[in-house]
Amino acid sequence: MKKLALIALSFAVLAGPAFAQVKIDDPWVRATVPQQKVTGAFMRITSARDARLVSARSPVAGKVELHEMAMQNDVMKMRPVAAVDLPAGTAVELKPGAHHIMLFDLKQPMVEGETVPFVLVVEGKDGKRQAVEVSAPVRPLNAAHGAGHGG
Repeated sequence: MKKLALIALSFAVLAGPAFAQVKIDDPWVRATVPQQKVTGAFMRITSARDARLVSARSPVAGKVELHEMAMQNDVMKMRPVAAVDLPAGTAVELKPGAHHIMLFDLKQPMVEGETVPFVLVVEGKDGKRQAVEVSAPVRPLNAAHGAGHGG
């Protein structure tokens, strides 16, 4: 009986964080010019299970928001979103001109070659949240050209 309970406990412990098997690929932040107080962060996120990116934070910014770019009456507009869906096994790209992370009220310039720490908060279908730490290098202003903003 004890052996069976121990096995069940082992599975529970191993399965607990499984929803949050989140992989981050190619994270980066766009460099800024002097006095610029806003920039964007981009990356590919793949979750092993259905989940949602619900928030992000970074010590380099006073405020961090999830955003999307979308066409509205033939005009590209940016707006904050409450979450970004992460379908199981599908790489979701946060990129210029689409979903991305905005950093506002920057506390310092974003200089090419430096690294920016982030914490992403991912929520599983069960409502449980996990913090995922990310370290993103700063790339030049002209990196990954597109209709993004912050540069």
